Order: sequence, then C-alpha cells, then structure tokens
Amino acid sequence: MTIVTPEPSAVKRPRKPTALFLPELVFFEPNALNYPKGEQIMEWVKANDIPYRMTTSHNRIMNFPGETEVEQYKIAKRTLVVGLRKTLKFDQSKPSADYAIPIATGCMGHCHYCYLQTTLGAKPYIRVYVNTGDIIDAAKKYIEERNPEITTFEAACTSDPVGLEHITGSLAELITFMAKEPLGRLRFVTKYQHVEPLLALEHNGHTRVRFSVNADYVIKNFEPATSRFEERIEAAGKVARAGYPLGFIIAPIIWYDGWQEGYAELLAKLAQTLPPEVGKGLTFEMIQHRFTKTAKTIIEKRYPKSKLEMDMEKRKKKWGRWGQNKYVYPDEQQTALREFITERIFEHFPEAGIDYFT
Repeated sequence: MTIVTPEPSAVKRPRKPTALFLPELVFFEPNALNYPKGEQIMEWVKANDIPYRMTTSHNRIMNFPGETEVEQYKIAKRTLVVGLRKTLKFDQSKPSADYAIPIATGCMGHCHYCYLQTTLGAKPYIRVYVNTGDIIDAAKKYIEERNPEITTFEAACTSDPVGLEHITGSLAELITFMAKEPLGRLRFVTKYQHVEPLLALEHNGHTRVRFSVNADYVIKNFEPATSRFEERIEAAGKVARAGYPLGFIIAPIIWYDGWQEGYAELLAKLAQTLPPEVGKGLTFEMIQHRFTKTAKTIIEKRYPKSKLEMDMEKRKKKWGRWGQNKYVYPDEQQTALREFITERIFEHFPEAGIDYFT
C-alpha cells in the first residue's frame, strides 16, 4: 500500500485570527493621566513596550513621518492619542439612533469607502477619551430631558469601539450604565470579532450589537485591516448566545458585476452560520454606497489602486446633511438593490426587521 503525502503547497493551513490592534506610537494629553482610565492605558502601553509622547492637545497631532501622503496616512492610522472629550454636546445620529455618544474618534481599519476619510480630514489618527464619567453624565441628562421617551445612543459613529475595547474598556462602561437605565438604549456596529470582554456583562437587553457585513467581493477589495467575514459571524453567534439584541448593517451596498450572487451568498451564509434562535428580533440596516467630491479626491490619493467605482456621471445627486452633494445610485439601481436584498433577508430570516434603506 502506497501512502501519498501531499505537497506542502496543497496543505491548507488554518488562517491566523485577525490580531488585536497594537498602535506603533501613543500620545497622551497631560490631564489624561489624572483619570484612572488614562493611568490604565499608560500601564498597557508600557507593558507592550510601545513608544509614547506627551502632547498639549489630542486635536494637534501632525507632521507624521513619511515621504508621501500615503505613507503619512498609514502611519497616522497606527497612532493612538489619549485625551479628554471636551465637547459634551452630542450630535444627532439619524437614522441609526437619537444621538451619537463619543467615546473614540478614528479607526484602525482601511475601508476605502469610509466617510471618516472626509469627516476626519487631516486627523486620521485614533483618539480615545478617558473622561467617560463626564460622557455618561451627559448621556444621563439627554435621557432625562426626553423622559418618558426612550433615548437611543450610537457608539460607533466616528470609530469602531470594539477594535479599541482591549485598550479602553469604554464600551463595557456604557453597556453597564445603560443596563440600569429604563429609558436608555445603546447601539454600536463593528467589523471586528474581539467581543469577549463584553459577553459576561449585565446588559439587560438594552444594548444592540450590530456587525457590518457585505458581499465577499466588497470585503476582499475594500475592507483591509478588518476581521474576516467568518470571524465577524462567529462573533455574532457569541453575542447572540450572550443574550444581546443582534443586528447587521449591510453597508455599503455596491453595484458590481455579480452583485446578485454576492449578496445572495452573504444572506445564505448568515443563515447557515448563526444559531437558529437569533431570527426573532434580528434587525437589518441597508446603506447604499455614496460619496462626495471631497471624499473621491481623498480616497483616490490614499488608495490609488482601489477598484472602488466613483464615477459621478453614473450617479444621482443627493443633498447631504453637511452641505455637500452626495452621489448615490440612480433610482432604478437603488430599487433593484433594495428589493433583491430585502427578499433574500426575509427568505432566510422571516421574523427579522429592516430598520431602513438609505
């Protein structure tokens, strides 16, 4: 009997899990070290042997090394700045929630299409805030002002807080606080699988955890430095088994050759992988791809080889909230995307709800 040993190239090795974010450089505002969270982050930085410096303001980090804008941008995305959140007036966060609750700004992911490309402008570095007690007190006031209505807060408008939780612990604070608020609710969305610190928390069903998912083509081409689809879905199962309300954001929905097969496969994989009990109460949010002229210019500089389609001649103008025209898909394409994906959602998750398509 002859035993055939496969060639090394034919052996499929298991892929390494997406690693936790580890910054290459950390800045601290001096006052940040007067807070327990600031001290905790400093200890973490020293334990991981990460270089750090002091800065007068988390808004004034500049002159990153690198010969080109692309090199400087990449280094900035690996830089963490620890400071205080001074503005405690929360922005509105429609249609996701009533308000955005600011615990971090900036993200370690490199999603080509991300609106943070323009909203953060020349400050793509990651900022975390140590005065979470002040932020929670401000949230409490918003809840009291809207009594007897429920007030919902979105924690991921300007960052991906799950990707930073191992450094800050800020999501755990918000979840624990909101669990005790009869009229308070928390929501956040993530592209990362690192949810373990959240699973044992008392949440009282007041926090909805959502995962950003997409067709395989979109994830592979436009979402570098994020967790793989399979990792996100595995994490979604853990979150569901921990009793959290669960949701998915399909965003940005992109029209490309083969989009029907891609989005059909996405929903089928979700249905195959998730535990059966998640169907009831599951929510979906759908956001079509859009961009502004400013975003197009910045994205083309930072990701010059990107395949992201941003042809303004093929798009419909839509007046944006921040005073710029957005370029969205024409009505006929929007309708086709919305109807097809909606049908696939209800085919696999008949008890789910769709919050919006925009």
